[in-house]
Amino acid sequence: MIGLLGNLSRDLVPGGPSRAGGGALHGARALQRLRVPARVVTRCAVEDRSLLLPPLVRLGTPVRFVPGTTTAAFSFTYDGDRRTMSIEEIGDSWRAADVPELRARWVHVAALSRAEWPAETLARLSRRYRVSLDGQGLVRPARVGPLVLDDDFDRDILRHVWVLKLADEEAEAIGDVDALRVREVVVTHGSRGSTVHWGGAAEFVPARAIDADPTGAGDAFATAYIVGRNAGFNPVGAARRATAVVASLLSSP
Repeated sequence: MIGLLGNLSRDLVPGGPSRAGGGALHGARALQRLRVPARVVTRCAVEDRSLLLPPLVRLGTPVRFVPGTTTAAFSFTYDGDRRTMSIEEIGDSWRAADVPELRARWVHVAALSRAEWPAETLARLSRRYRVSLDGQGLVRPARVGPLVLDDDFDRDILRHVWVLKLADEEAEAIGDVDALRVREVVVTHGSRGSTVHWGGAAEFVPARAIDADPTGAGDAFATAYIVGRNAGFNPVGAARRATAVVASLLSSP
């Protein structure tokens, strides 16, 4: 079994109503496709629960809801693979006590900003699980306004991370990803594929471009990646499998 942890969000799209978002939701879409034993632990403000939680529950993976006080909120637009985003509200920060005991070997922490998963929480998780972290939790400052990435994060966090998933722009903000000394770093390149850094080497895993809304593709990739690692795939094999899962999701009506 694997665990998927993270805040839900309100995504604000021009010309439309708020919709549910966040790594927990998009990662659960990969879990639905893979049909593997898993648990999702998520939270948002209690007043947003009726809007944001049902789309996640309908995906079929058992969900544990942790009542929150704030809900992460984002406004964004896409131009192909390029995303322009503003942070409208910061989601709750997680303590180790907020995460129930899971019979899991791996957990993916679907962080949305730097405020959500402090080093002490990840340290506690790493004593029980192999931790995968979305790099958004490193390079997205916890402030409202247009999103500007930086590398002013607590390096101590990386001691507790087994897998770090970065998008191109996040890797660019950090610099030399090999200097991070994380066992596995996967950099996703949108529709072009991904590069897996592990064991002192880097290997490119290609993907094919699909004309579809890419929202949540990185979250689905990260979740499918740790499912593959949990199943015994090596890092490159897990990335290839995750690429196929994302392609399947984007190709679905």
